[in-house]
Amino acid sequence: MSIGAGWLLAWPLLPGLTRWELALVGAVLAPTDEALGKTDMSSSRVPALVRHGLNVESGLNDGMVLPFFVLFLSAIPGTSAAHEGEQGVFWRALVLSSILGVLVGVVGGQLLRSAQARGWVSCEWAQLFVPAVAAAAYAVGGNGFIAAWIGGFAFGFALRRFPAAEPQEDLDPLHLRDVPDRTAPFTEHLGEFLASLSLLIFGAVLLGPTLENLSWGIVGYAVLSLTVVRMLPVAVALAGSGLGLPMVVYIEWFGPRGLASVVLGPLLLEEEHVQGVELLARVVAVTVGLSVLLHLRRLALADRYGSWLEKTTATGRKLREGTPVPESSRVLAGNESHESGRGLEN
Repeated sequence: MSIGAGWLLAWPLLPGLTRWELALVGAVLAPTDEALGKTDMSSSRVPALVRHGLNVESGLNDGMVLPFFVLFLSAIPGTSAAHEGEQGVFWRALVLSSILGVLVGVVGGQLLRSAQARGWVSCEWAQLFVPAVAAAAYAVGGNGFIAAWIGGFAFGFALRRFPAAEPQEDLDPLHLRDVPDRTAPFTEHLGEFLASLSLLIFGAVLLGPTLENLSWGIVGYAVLSLTVVRMLPVAVALAGSGLGLPMVVYIEWFGPRGLASVVLGPLLLEEEHVQGVELLARVVAVTVGLSVLLHLRRLALADRYGSWLEKTTATGRKLREGTPVPESSRVLAGNESHESGRGLEN
């Protein structure tokens, strides 16, 4: 629904673009960025149901939009995806990439589990193994983004589903103590650093020149993309969920556009046969820049919602989203939220 709404609203506001270029606008600006909404993921004043739901949505959005992005691109004559045709893109970029991603992820997860159980890998090297699996999934063929995304799910599934073999009795106990319970901290920190660096480069290289060539159509679409395109599909999706209106509005407002759009946007710049590529790039740049600006105040919004939730539950009213975390438990809850942080995203 987000892609469709973005597609339709772009039609009257961005003249000169073909229907498939308009569809690309809707696809590129559909995914949300958890990194820009980290306040919601770490604030214990926001119920766990909502925090985890937003985290899952952010992790899924960029991966689920990629198939649409590739198919829309293949419909434009002369592009790199168009040479294979829609069926070729479907089988190579979607089906083949998914299969290869699953294989790399499952094999990588089993190898890591086996190596940890036998004491063949220390804590430091186990953490380096995780981005190595992601890089391998990206490089195996098909569409690297989709393969890495699917590979991440398979890798996490393998770590949880397949039990590690019993450690050998002759292994050094001191060495076994190096085997970590979690292997993602390095990858999480590396991902956050690269995301911040990407946004810095985006602001310095793309956003500055774009601000010199603004139009009412671009600004209007950016505003609608962050409001109507986000809020209407969320309202429909949450109909019947039992969440209160303040909670629905809070989730609707959570829609930061960031890294996924910044990555997909430059991919269009490489396509010489996309006639409106410059206009597309300006729309993406203005929307992401405005989104970053608007979401800087989300900490105050989280505190405001937390205060409303505490007052409401204090009256004895039961809410679907749960009760707020007590003051004495907020530090612990915040640490747990940080630990669970970007599981699906990574």
